[in-house]
Amino acid sequence: MMRLIVLFILSFTILSACQSSSPKNDPEKRMFQFEPIKGIKYYEVRRAFENGIAFNDLGFQQEPEWAVRFLSDTIVQVYSPSLNKMIDCDLIYSHDAVYNFAREWFRVKELSKDSLILQRLEVNGKVIAHDIRSDVYMTFYSENYLQKINKTVEELRKARSVDSLYVRDKSALANAHPIDSSYFFAARNPVEFKTKSKIIQIEKVSTVDKLQNHSRSFDYLYPEYKVIISPAYKQFAYTISAVVDTTGHLTVYKFNAIDEYKENRRKVLQGILDIYISNLCKVKPGSTLGIKHSSLIVLDLIGKP
Repeated sequence: MMRLIVLFILSFTILSACQSSSPKNDPEKRMFQFEPIKGIKYYEVRRAFENGIAFNDLGFQQEPEWAVRFLSDTIVQVYSPSLNKMIDCDLIYSHDAVYNFAREWFRVKELSKDSLILQRLEVNGKVIAHDIRSDVYMTFYSENYLQKINKTVEELRKARSVDSLYVRDKSALANAHPIDSSYFFAARNPVEFKTKSKIIQIEKVSTVDKLQNHSRSFDYLYPEYKVIISPAYKQFAYTISAVVDTTGHLTVYKFNAIDEYKENRRKVLQGILDIYISNLCKVKPGSTLGIKHSSLIVLDLIGKP
């Protein structure tokens, strides 16, 4: 009996020792330690996909805006744009080089006193999505390194030549095939309308919705406008999508109608765009990095007699 008790105590002691020295409980066993860089402030200078480009096929742009300062292996400070200050967040270790902080998941790729590279991860039910949702890489430089290379954060955050070339190619394709959805490319600076008559009012509608996980990018990826025409030739209310080309001309793209009335409805809608918007508004086409290109917009057309 005594022998069994001794074996049990010995096994428990060994198990406890193993657990206490595991990466989960011992930061020194992890791939990266934050104590050596404690107190160093890092600024995000580049955010891009794995191919090194800041834009994807849809026109979504990864924008660097973070700043971080690790205080220990359990606490990190993150810059809050809304509060305009650094706030403390728990730094929670998961496994390998995966951490959670500021309600986001990251994998540490590189870590030094000069720079930091994080891979932003999409995690659902503790499972990492191995697709484009986790294909985001954030590069940070420390304050000392920025002084060493004599560069400002603002300079380094600007688009690079690889981004401009990519946007130029995508814009050319979108312009050559304006109503082919295979080539749609959202304008980082969406279409703008300036009315020339009191009978028409156009206002951009914000599509940001936290409940539906619609971030700020939705305002340029899926730009929506409320158009009120009064007086109009009759009362109507249509929600449609339209393509705006580089000249500012609008072409009806998508709308609701049963098949037998579809062509007639298309003519009516195109007439509204041509007569009211094209004639009574100055239309500035969408652009990305200063390059004009065709883009898709949503219009809520409201006519009041």
